[in-house]
Amino acid sequence: MSSIIHGMGHSREDKARSHERIVEIAAARLRESGTAGPGVAELMKEAGLTHGGFYKHFGSRDDLVAEAVERALRDNEAFVTTLTADAADPRDALETFVDWYASPEHRDSPGAGCAVVAFGADAPRADQRVRAAYAGQVERYVTHLEALLGDRERAAAALSTLVGAVLVARGIGPGELSDEILAAARATVRAMAG
Repeated sequence: MSSIIHGMGHSREDKARSHERIVEIAAARLRESGTAGPGVAELMKEAGLTHGGFYKHFGSRDDLVAEAVERALRDNEAFVTTLTADAADPRDALETFVDWYASPEHRDSPGAGCAVVAFGADAPRADQRVRAAYAGQVERYVTHLEALLGDRERAAAALSTLVGAVLVARGIGPGELSDEILAAARATVRAMAG
């Protein structure tokens, strides 16, 4: 009997690991290509699973998209917290954040980059769950920047500047103009700090 129970637990653990892998892969791929991007079959294949197994994990593609967007947003929040944790003071934390956010490396890595940039165009057309997750992350970023800048209005302007710069720089692609846009965003946000 204990071997049956152990086997059942192992199956649940395997299912949980598979579910986690699907969501992780989807979060990265959706950041790269948008919420209308990769299909279920493509994501399942990348996860090493069959297309038929999808419905053991999700009720629909929309359920996967919502969970993957939520994951991508949470991962970004955790990354930013870690990125700025060792800063000596708010000014240093702001510099660290701005240098990463408006960098060529961030521009060139959408699969690992900020989900606020990645899903900005998709969020208005998404379901309520995705829009709520998106709005929640924007609020958390504004609050984080407000703590660094000391003013909510400047924080909202800083976030808009950074997100817009990365979005435009990605649209242009690597090159002189793209780098110039990122540099201008860094300088503008630093100037907001006084």
